[in-house]
Amino acid sequence: MEGGAILVRLNRYLSMCGITSRRKAEELLLQGKVKVNGLVVKELGWRVDPEKDLVEVDGREVRPVAYRYVAFYKPCCYLSTLGTPPDGKKTIKELLKDIPQRLYPAGRLDYNAEGLLLLTNDGELAHRVMHPRHKLPKTYLVWVRGKVQGETLRLMTRGATLEDGFTKPDRVKLVKHQKDKSLLEVVFHEGRKHIVKRFISHFGHRVLKLKRVAIGPVELGDLRPGQWRDLSGQELKDLRRALGLSP
Repeated sequence: MEGGAILVRLNRYLSMCGITSRRKAEELLLQGKVKVNGLVVKELGWRVDPEKDLVEVDGREVRPVAYRYVAFYKPCCYLSTLGTPPDGKKTIKELLKDIPQRLYPAGRLDYNAEGLLLLTNDGELAHRVMHPRHKLPKTYLVWVRGKVQGETLRLMTRGATLEDGFTKPDRVKLVKHQKDKSLLEVVFHEGRKHIVKRFISHFGHRVLKLKRVAIGPVELGDLRPGQWRDLSGQELKDLRRALGLSP
């Protein structure tokens, strides 16, 4: 604090503005894309006065935004992106037109998967949700072809070496059998591409339907495909605590 002013590290300030996470903000600084009062700043420890300093990214002034946190039920056959895909597939942007803020998915779900996505303009929280270092569990209900036997479940709990390395679920259990298919509950804290499908396939079972029902303490609840809701105060408090952030 200087002369009564509260100074904030520049990378944190950019995160407060919803630009990106603190780590990605450091990359913007090193790339020379950030100016403070007209001067390019590359020093990672630089501090700014949010009340007085003019901060620009790529020539555009940025200011802190009011954060918003949304739980969204992504339907099957939608891309987890806000951009315009070249192949003409539908994106979740079409279902979020009544949200005035520009929110970004904290992670993704495969095109054919459905279930819970967290949307926010809080770059730091989004980064922590996605980064495996924070070990935030993601819970999936997975219908697979065939009856998964007890020995297969035991092998699944030990993990498997896939083409991109070893992976081990936080938890896997059989929910029920139904004719020639099985319903599994699978929990992973990492988000490698198609990780659940590839893991199940490694044990000789094909995924028929995949639905994410929880991200850490936030549950899908009664949401239906295409619906969304703001996180409750308690959900946000629990989520921040799980990510090592102040409540």
